[in-house]
Amino acid sequence: MKSKVITALLSSSLLVLISSCSLVQDPLDRYSDVTQGVDESGNKIVFKNKEEAKSYLSTLYQQLRDRQEHWYVDLLLIGESHADNAYAGTTGAEVLPFENNAIEGSNSVVNRDWRRYLEDIGKANRLIIHVDSVDDASFSNLERNTISAQAKIFRALVMFDMVRIFGAIPVVTTEAPDITGENIEEVYPLYFPKQSTEQEAYLQIEKDCLEALQYAPDNNAADKTKFSKSVARALLAKVYAEKPLRDYAKVIQYCDALAVDGFDLVTDFADLFGMNAANTDTKMRNTKESILEAQFFPGGGNWATWMFGRDLINYDNNFTWAKWVTPSRDLIKAYQDEGDQVRYNQSIVYYTTKWSNYYPMANYPFMYKLRSAHSSIIKMRYADLLLIKAEALIMQASPNLIEAAAIIDRIRLRAGLSGLTNAVKASKESMLAALIKERRLELAFEGQRWFDLVRLNKVEEVMNAVFAKDPGRKALAYPFDANSYRLPVPQSAIDQNPNLVQNPGY
Repeated sequence: MKSKVITALLSSSLLVLISSCSLVQDPLDRYSDVTQGVDESGNKIVFKNKEEAKSYLSTLYQQLRDRQEHWYVDLLLIGESHADNAYAGTTGAEVLPFENNAIEGSNSVVNRDWRRYLEDIGKANRLIIHVDSVDDASFSNLERNTISAQAKIFRALVMFDMVRIFGAIPVVTTEAPDITGENIEEVYPLYFPKQSTEQEAYLQIEKDCLEALQYAPDNNAADKTKFSKSVARALLAKVYAEKPLRDYAKVIQYCDALAVDGFDLVTDFADLFGMNAANTDTKMRNTKESILEAQFFPGGGNWATWMFGRDLINYDNNFTWAKWVTPSRDLIKAYQDEGDQVRYNQSIVYYTTKWSNYYPMANYPFMYKLRSAHSSIIKMRYADLLLIKAEALIMQASPNLIEAAAIIDRIRLRAGLSGLTNAVKASKESMLAALIKERRLELAFEGQRWFDLVRLNKVEEVMNAVFAKDPGRKALAYPFDANSYRLPVPQSAIDQNPNLVQNPGY
């Protein structure tokens, strides 16, 4: 009798909660966009043939074009405005807390990101799980493995962003079966998964990337939009720099492998983000520095530029409201103090506005690394990985400061700056400070700054001090502390999934 009561309670709970759980596939017994029915053995058919599997893979690539809000727009808000590179940009209740450290579990940006990252993971899982069962004699094992490898890289990229933001997350690599009266207690944990530890999440990312290396496409110098072996190598280098799996020898190994793959710095920094002379298209796509990018062409533009500044191919379009991620006075001063005119000019631009939230209307700065609806969004580039290698050389048990300095000097030379002084090269501490500054100037408005501070345990040191020296920032709501390194789990997700636990401090 007791078991029947438990089953009834679980059944009623699931019926209430399933409708809003982003991980759930509703039980299906008919053809739909999710299932193709069942085969003669009663197994659900997801992809009828090779073409359907390939078409589904294209939807993962389309995520990098169509769903920019969480993986790019919100990531810049976290990476720049939650750090010292930018102000929130608007006074909106969903955005301002990232500037003044007042983020709560009710924040709509946090809720959106949690939900959409899990949706992306679910999409990847569907392809990874079902590609091998496609009943199509023309579908070779190599083709299946290549498709699965690309889906695993996509899943790893999504999970990497999510774990860095939230810490402990559900590591979901399966699909829950349809619910029946007989299996409800068994499948309940699949519909409402617990969080895994950060280390477990990183281990899954590592596993996906290592497995993908065998079958993913090779780097194609003419097409940097693919989830290639090089993307997996770049992600592995970044994973091994993070605390849970830190292994500086492997960071160096995978960064060096990217050089073998043919990646290098472009000579002119403006080639990465510039427009053509007529301002009708982006200046360059698929540069030798780009590892992974989302591309947009005339006739199919990129809306994210509206969120940060002007669309240079449609100058007055959507320029009537205050934009997100406004460059901070502290960052502007960092460029000026360094004499870094090249990267300053390519990172920040000034326009006249109708608002004055942070600066006078007549001379208002904007982030400048996304300039038009046709600009590429560069998700990974080689300069970032070179500086990650320099970090590894500095931070490893036996520091190689000379080689690290050579990398930093190479980045600085392109920006028209002199190399590091002998005094800076003389100690690990001064070299680490030089590296952190160089990453800030090189990678501003690419969503890296907050995660650099977290990775190197600099959040409290940098963020609690910047409010006193940057008069443009809104007042700090709460001091940054050890609990600030992770954002809150959305309260709505906790309400829907009783197995989730809120991060400390929220």
